[in-house]
Amino acid sequence: MKNFTIEIKWAFIFFIASLAWMFLEKSVGLHDQYIEKHPIYTNLFAIVAIAIYYFALRDKKKNFFNNQMTWKQGFVSGVYLSFFIAILSPLAQYVTSTIITPDYFKNVIAYAVEHNKMKREDAEMYFNLKSYIMQGIFGALSMGVVTSGIVAYFIKSK
Repeated sequence: MKNFTIEIKWAFIFFIASLAWMFLEKSVGLHDQYIEKHPIYTNLFAIVAIAIYYFALRDKKKNFFNNQMTWKQGFVSGVYLSFFIAILSPLAQYVTSTIITPDYFKNVIAYAVEHNKMKREDAEMYFNLKSYIMQGIFGALSMGVVTSGIVAYFIKSK
C-alpha cells in the first residue's frame, strides 16, 4: 500500500471536493428551487475532477517517480486513483443523500414526473440511493480511466 499513498491521499481529496460540491449545489438551490438546472450545472464538477487528477498525477510524478514519469506510469497511477475514488463513492453518495440533501430524490422524482420527463415508476427506479451508488462507482471507474489517459499524456516526461 505504500506505493499507493499518493493515490489514496488524492482519492480522499476528491471525496471531500465532491461533498463540498454537493453542499454548494444544495446551497444555491439546484436540489430543490432550481432543480431543472441541476443537470447542466452538476457537470461543471468535471472541471474540479480533472484538476484533481492533474494535481494527483503531478504529485505522483514529482514525489514518487522523481520527475521522470512515462505515460503508462501516469495512466496506471490514474487508474488506481479511480479505483480508490470508486471505493469511496458509496460513502460520498450516502453522506450526500442522508445529510447534505435528504430531500433530493423526492424533489427530482416529483420534477421528472410533473414535467413528463419520466413515469413515476421509472423515476423511482432511477432516482434512489442504490441507483446513485452504482452510477457513482461505475462513473468513477469509467470517467476516471478516460481522464487518467488524457491527463497522463500531458503530465508525462518528455
